[in-house]
This record gives sequence, C-alpha cells and structure tokens, in this order.
Amino acid sequence: MIIRTRAYARAGLIGNPSDGYFGKTIAVILRNFCAEVTCYETPKLIIAPCRLDNSEFVSLEGLALDVRANGYYGGVRLIKATLKRFYDYCREGGIQIPDRNCTLEYNSNIPLRVGLGGSSAIIIATLRALMNFYGVDIPLGQLPNLALSVETEELGIGAGLQDRVIQSYEGVVYMNFDRELMNKQGYGHYTQISPSLLPRLFVAYDDHAGEGTEVFHNSIRARWEEGDPEVIAAMARFADLADQAYEALLAGRPEDLGALLDTNFDQRKAISRLNPHHVRLVETGRQNGAHLKYAGSGGAVIGTCDDDEHFERLAAAYRAIGAKILQPDIRERSVTY
Repeated sequence: MIIRTRAYARAGLIGNPSDGYFGKTIAVILRNFCAEVTCYETPKLIIAPCRLDNSEFVSLEGLALDVRANGYYGGVRLIKATLKRFYDYCREGGIQIPDRNCTLEYNSNIPLRVGLGGSSAIIIATLRALMNFYGVDIPLGQLPNLALSVETEELGIGAGLQDRVIQSYEGVVYMNFDRELMNKQGYGHYTQISPSLLPRLFVAYDDHAGEGTEVFHNSIRARWEEGDPEVIAAMARFADLADQAYEALLAGRPEDLGALLDTNFDQRKAISRLNPHHVRLVETGRQNGAHLKYAGSGGAVIGTCDDDEHFERLAAAYRAIGAKILQPDIRERSVTY
C-alpha cells in the first residue's frame, strides 16, 4: 500500500511571534503550497532525498547559489529527526508499533526560508504518514507539540507552536497559549474561525531574500529568558492584538483588521533589527494602500486589500521589486490524513 500525506503552507495573520511566549495568535492555512510525503513498506528504513538535498554541483558558484536559495539543509534531516521523535513518543507512551520498515519520499513546493512554514509542513506530513503506516493515533491537540519538539529538541531550532497548530487543524485558527493552560495540559486552547469572516487578503514574498526563522527567534528567545522588559511587554501587546482581531471578526467587523496588522508589524520592528529586504515588502504594500505584517519570520508578508483593482496595483508594485504575490487559498480541513 502506498500512503501519501500532505501539509500546507501557512501565514501568521496576527499576534505572532507571541506563540512561543505564552501569547495568542490567529493563523491561516495556505493551500497554495504544500509538502507531500509518500510512504511504502520496504525491507529497510529509507529516507529518500529530493531536490532540496542536492549534494552535486557544477561549480563552486553553483553550490553558492544553491545555498543562498535553499540554505545548508534540505528535508532529510527534518524527516530523520521526525522519525526519532515519533519513536520516542511511542516508546514513552507505551505504544507498540509493528516491526516493519518503510521508505519515505518527500517533495515540497513551499517557498523556502521566507516564513511560510516549509520545514514544519514537511514534519507534519511525515508524522501523518507514520501515523497511518504504523496505525498510531496521536490526538490532534498533541500533534503540534510533537512536531515542534522535532525542531526545538532534536535540531535546536527556535520556534513556536503556531505553525504546527494551523498546519494540523487547517482553515483559520485562534490560538491561546496561556502559561497556566500550557503547564496544565501541555498545549493551548485552539478555536477554529470560519474563513468567510476574513477580509480579503493577499500574501507577498521574495524567495531571493530568504532567512532562516532561527535568525529572529534565537535572539528574541535569549532576551525573553533574560527577562528583558521590552520583549516581555511586546509579547503581551502581540497577544492583545490577536484578541482584538478575534473579537472584530466574530462581530462582523473585518475592516478593523488592517490597523491591527500595521500595529503588529510596528511592534515587531520596535523590538528587533529587521532584514531591510523584508521590511521593503511591508513598505511596498503600505505605499500602495495596504495594511500588512510579516507572515512569519522570513521574507513573506500578509495583508488586506480592497478589491480586484487594488490587488492588481499591489501585484504590479511587488513585481517591480522582484517579489511575488498571491491570493491565499484558505479552506477548512475536510479530510482525515
């Protein structure tokens, strides 16, 4: 039997990056892009590399260009770490798994290193494949935690739960990572929101300005752990913006979201030095009448636009600086993986 599973790209709509700091966020799934894992039984356990794991180059220049576009690591290390965490999860939970092996193949068309959740999508898709292949049921509320532990515990990459929650639940999700709640049950309170309540959105990204999420998260994490009052206050502010956005959407006031997005970006800019290539994406949108913020911690933004004419004006402006733009495909989860 051949098993194929998917996990989609995502965008943080409001409140991020407070998800890693007991805050609150709203995120949306982006079905425009996905990571897909194929799994089938074989005598040995095999992780098949894909184009992201290239180790042959025509020249030093070719290697340099590949690293600039894709970073130093592909998906094999993510899948290897996911297998390790899955095994540990089953062993620690007393879950007996069949004595059988498989080959795992993966592909992803999620733009790399621009903050759209490409790494976590590979991990979620791999976990779904393993759950199916070995007949293991991981509760939906715990799946994001297990996926996060792959990067934070196995690979030492700073990250938060938001990406893994939205990629597990899909659609639109309001997330509350209250410290007491997290300590009590190990995960947050996740509430799905109808995509029909959202204003018209766009996502723009520059896949030539990629930067690993750890560049932002590791420095902010250190300041948080040191008790930096500026960072602590900022995280509370991010969470409050998510609350305001949630209340506005439920009350039928999607037009309120724009100003909240602007404030979210301004707050992020106030607490850290941001990559000027990424800031240009925000400035380009603002110069063309949009309200927007970072979709994650890399070279992608999410914002509101008025109508088709406004979207086309934004598209022309982003094309002029070498960036891409799309209208997000945000749909609720309709199948069991």
